[in-house]
Amino acid sequence: MDNQSKVVNLERVQALQAWVKSTNTKLTQVNGQRKYGGPPDVWDGPPPGARCEVFISQIPRDVYEDLLIPLFSSVGALWEFRLMMNFSGQNRGFAYAKYGTAAIANDAIHLLHGYPLGPGARLSVRCSIEKRQLCIQNLPASTRQEELLQVLRLLSAGVESVALKAGPGIEGVSAVVAFSSHHAASMAKKALGEEFKKQFCLDISIKWLSAEKPNPDKPPPQRAPKGLLPSPLKHLGQTSPRLPPRLASPAVPTAFCKAVGGPPTQHDTHVKGTSPPPRGQVMFSVSPVLLLRKLSEASGWGDPHYEMLFSHAGPDGFLYFTYKVHVPGAPTTFRGFVMILPGHCTSTMLEEARRAAAQQVLQKLCSSGLSA
Repeated sequence: MDNQSKVVNLERVQALQAWVKSTNTKLTQVNGQRKYGGPPDVWDGPPPGARCEVFISQIPRDVYEDLLIPLFSSVGALWEFRLMMNFSGQNRGFAYAKYGTAAIANDAIHLLHGYPLGPGARLSVRCSIEKRQLCIQNLPASTRQEELLQVLRLLSAGVESVALKAGPGIEGVSAVVAFSSHHAASMAKKALGEEFKKQFCLDISIKWLSAEKPNPDKPPPQRAPKGLLPSPLKHLGQTSPRLPPRLASPAVPTAFCKAVGGPPTQHDTHVKGTSPPPRGQVMFSVSPVLLLRKLSEASGWGDPHYEMLFSHAGPDGFLYFTYKVHVPGAPTTFRGFVMILPGHCTSTMLEEARRAAAQQVLQKLCSSGLSA
């Protein structure tokens, strides 16, 4: 304790604890950072898009969220705030704040860059370069681009495009995968290695690719036509306007399984009372909604309750939904977002989004060991 008190301002730590208690603010320690939101419970609106995050540096080591979150919230509502921490309890001198729009993030840069936090301490606030591209290495030489794209879209959310690379100095085939957001890429980076090992017995390497510099000669992506969907659609309890005909949804690419050396081995992805998935299937062979309900029954939990909210139509043609799945008796309420192709009616889209949400919840339960 004596050694720690030499590097940690205990008075400031106590002030932080008092603020957290008085404001009922939720802070979560994750992998060397302390996170608020993502989004917070009070958030009302769609997930942030590009250029909505700012990078904050030159933070005094004994300054914490009790000062920083109110300061950056004074510019606009925060979707997320992440303060980098070390083991001693000091901050590491930098943080990230994400807002709902790029305009608010720009306001934060203009208003708070150079803001004084003490004698000789002025914040540096600038636009965060959010990496959205991953490089997947050690793929088999027989990998095909379209099949890999279908697999990635089944295993993770937000996949926009895939480009394959091969040649001298590259073992097998490498793929550059572009995602719709930094968050989607981060989630994929954590999950895809284990999924490829489980589904295809492949040991792949996944690394960040440097952020792509904007190209002034490249035309901007096409936006979804105005009036295609109301924003937001609340809980989809109302009739939606007519949508374009449903695009062909990606089929389970059994050819990819063969290309990497045969169908994936069967794992315990099924629950008691259901049949294991047939060989050659990448994902669950029966409805994820049914599987989640069966798993809840086997675990002595209640029936899952789904809360689906339409977020936005992306430039890639997909519809984005946020979800909250509450399973009575389960250790946590599951939150996230999914992307689906447009359907011809509200009920079809809602069911498809619910299936995608159930699939993500099952993957989270499997990875955490709660489904055993």
